[in-house]
Amino acid sequence: MNIALFGYGKMGKEIEAFATERGHHISARIDSSNPKEAFDYSDTDAIIEFSKPEFAAENIRFAIDRAIPIAIGTTGWYAELDALSTYCASNEGTMLHATNFSVGVNAFFAVNRYLAKIMNELDTYSAEVVEIHHTEKLDAPSGTGISLAEQIIAEHQHYNSWENNKPTALENKEALSIESLRLPKVPGTHEIKYTSDVDTIELKHTAHNRKGFAQGSVLAAEWLIGKKGVFTMQDVLKF
Repeated sequence: MNIALFGYGKMGKEIEAFATERGHHISARIDSSNPKEAFDYSDTDAIIEFSKPEFAAENIRFAIDRAIPIAIGTTGWYAELDALSTYCASNEGTMLHATNFSVGVNAFFAVNRYLAKIMNELDTYSAEVVEIHHTEKLDAPSGTGISLAEQIIAEHQHYNSWENNKPTALENKEALSIESLRLPKVPGTHEIKYTSDVDTIELKHTAHNRKGFAQGSVLAAEWLIGKKGVFTMQDVLKF
């Protein structure tokens, strides 16, 4: 399979290493020195997009216009998700968006949804989300943090929205707190906490490096071949 990498920083290089291990070929490496318009995509089977939030929408349209499946790992562009999903459908394109490509994180998502259903029946507990990333991460809260919060809101009747703030600083008492911390050299940590007067229940995922994100993005690109529509990692992993 020939894969074009839109974004060739640390993440792009991790993706290249894993894709090469699986026998794939990198047909283009797009960064600030190598614009996407400079390449021929006639033999490109899929695009994996890990650029910056301000470039993501343009890159998605670029892929759809050329009928190339695209797996998008960039976050911070979701205000345009509905419009781009419609554009993809009307042009018979193929796109897969994920706030996190890690297989482990997607298992974490499934456990989070299940736990939220249980905690919905226990009104003495209050929930919060904490996400910790490296200082170079451009968006806050993280896309993964937002996904976790939205999963809880969907299953827990006490919460109707989320705020990027500490629990003690929330303006809306029916809002779920997402606290964002930025620390040096942290690939990504996400915590769910349910706290009562008597105890605390904690659910936590810690990434040790970027390899999990790279592996998941390549698996997603492989899965997209031959498909049309808008997908997520739930479609790939079936949980």
